Amino acid sequence: MKKGLRLLVGLTCLASLTACTDPYDPGQRSVAGGLLGAGFGAAVGGLAGGGDGALIGTLAGGAAGAGTGYITTPKYPPAYGSPSYGSRY
Repeated sequence: MKKGLRLLVGLTCLASLTACTDPYDPGQRSVAGGLLGAGFGAAVGGLAGGGDGALIGTLAGGAAGAGTGYITTPKYPPAYGSPSYGSRY
C-alpha cells in the first residue's frame, strides 16, 4: 500500500511539472522528447533483449525522441492586435 501511494505521489509531482514548459521552445521539446523516447526505448528493449537491449533501446529511443521533439516544434503564434501592412484602420 505504501509503495503504491509513493508511486502515485511521485507521478502526480511529475505531471504537475508539465505545466512549466514552453511548447514553442525547441530545446525544451527536445529534452521532453528525448526523455519519453528513452523511457519507451528502455521498456521495449528490456522486454525484447534483456539488459543489453534496454541500453540499446534507451540510446536509440532517446536520440529519436530528441530529434522528433526538435523537428516538430511549432512556430510562435502571431501577436493579437498587431497591425498588418495595408490595414485600412
